[in-house]
Amino acid sequence: MSRRRIGFWYRLAAAIAKPPLVVFFERDWQGMEHIPADGGFITTVNHNSALDPLSYAHFQYNTGRVPRFLAKASLFRMPFVGTMLHGMGQIPVYRESTDAANAFRAAVAAINRGECVAFYPEGTLTRDPGHWPMQGKTGAARVALITGVPVIPVAQWGANEAIPPYAEKNKVRLFPRKTLRVLAGPPVDLSAYYGREPTAEVLRAATDTIMASITGLLADIRDEPAPAHPYDHRDARAEQRGPTHEQQEQGESA
Repeated sequence: MSRRRIGFWYRLAAAIAKPPLVVFFERDWQGMEHIPADGGFITTVNHNSALDPLSYAHFQYNTGRVPRFLAKASLFRMPFVGTMLHGMGQIPVYRESTDAANAFRAAVAAINRGECVAFYPEGTLTRDPGHWPMQGKTGAARVALITGVPVIPVAQWGANEAIPPYAEKNKVRLFPRKTLRVLAGPPVDLSAYYGREPTAEVLRAATDTIMASITGLLADIRDEPAPAHPYDHRDARAEQRGPTHEQQEQGESA
């Protein structure tokens, strides 16, 4: 996609967002050569700060292939915000849909038009104590298997040092100046899953493959080993709640 096709609204957003990013942060960008020059594709990105969508978007904007983000459909009904999202070609996600594939129909259509669609497979800011990627949701894998396009993993680090997630989110730490590190990798090999029935098991395996690629890139950025297993927020919450009454009874009868 040439820069001539980026459009007014995306250029306006860039004009607003880029100056403070340049002023307040250093940049360490690697792997731009893995962003396809043409045709539809998917990027899958880790999420550890409210700031990192801007960090990642800045990186990819400079490749000339702007990302189309998935956003809640309700945001598109907000004054001005909705106009801007529509103008930038962002993609509404209809969470009320009972058909998981149908919920991403706009994403599939955008990819088939030759666009880049960016997924945050974790679905929310990571809750991993070390800010590593959590277990991913299967939407990106589902769309990838429907479309057959390249899936480019992207890892980023540094935004979380300025604006940490969740409990720390109000502790903005702009100084000393942080470095926004973004690393795109080669396409994820999903060949083992193409042509197969998209069962829950297949989608989970494809998603785990995608998340492993992102986590491996992040380990390279951080220069430290990743956890052996991705953080699963549901398991962590279950541990915090303790054993159920039925589990307690089973333990007492054992």
